[in-house]
Amino acid sequence: MEKANLDILWVYLSTSPLAGLTLTLLAYLFAYWLQNKTQAHPLANTVLVSVVIIVIALQVTSTSYQDYFEGAQFIHFLLGPATVALAVPLYRQLGDVKQYLLPVFLAVTIGIVAGTISIVWISKLLGADFATQMSLSVRSVTAPVAMGIADKIGGIASLSVVMVLITGILGAMFGGQILRLLGVRSEMIIAIAMGNNSHGIGTARAFTINQRKGAYAALAMAMAVVINALLLPWLVTLL
Repeated sequence: MEKANLDILWVYLSTSPLAGLTLTLLAYLFAYWLQNKTQAHPLANTVLVSVVIIVIALQVTSTSYQDYFEGAQFIHFLLGPATVALAVPLYRQLGDVKQYLLPVFLAVTIGIVAGTISIVWISKLLGADFATQMSLSVRSVTAPVAMGIADKIGGIASLSVVMVLITGILGAMFGGQILRLLGVRSEMIIAIAMGNNSHGIGTARAFTINQRKGAYAALAMAMAVVINALLLPWLVTLL
């Protein structure tokens, strides 16, 4: 009887937009469980694990991305509010971080300028066309903002989202280790670098370590969003 009920449930889910929503939630719950079991190991990144599970599930069930997104768009909609909600833990740590507002602002601005110039020039040397160069230039901005900037400067929004995802995952997985290998020991500096370069995914990773580190990452990410939105369209015209 239970198997029959499960079969009926699966048939219903597979033919409705709820399939994408259910798959996304289950994939994340497993990824979150795995992260806790491995004591937040960098390779057990919740976004990476969730993406792998979803891709495999779509391939096995021959489900198109369009059909999947009919349900997953509800979670996609929450991406913006979730980003804004990072202001809450930042506010709670405001007394600690406000003394570093100017250094963080300067560091984020320099990082954005250096990162944009390097990625545009490298992609140009490798033969990428103008649209690809512009799409890559917004790789370190959180996805909703990256899509808007990419459209404005002549990039491809969908390609920008892919690069944002890859940059965030790689930064969250290896950013801290690379900086420590380079001799960086300050957890505050590492958190700022992760928030600036790996946006929401890097910030979420910082929060798994402690609230203070997450607050610095959130501050850097928030500044990066504003500075990128204001500076990037002007900067790319000079390149």
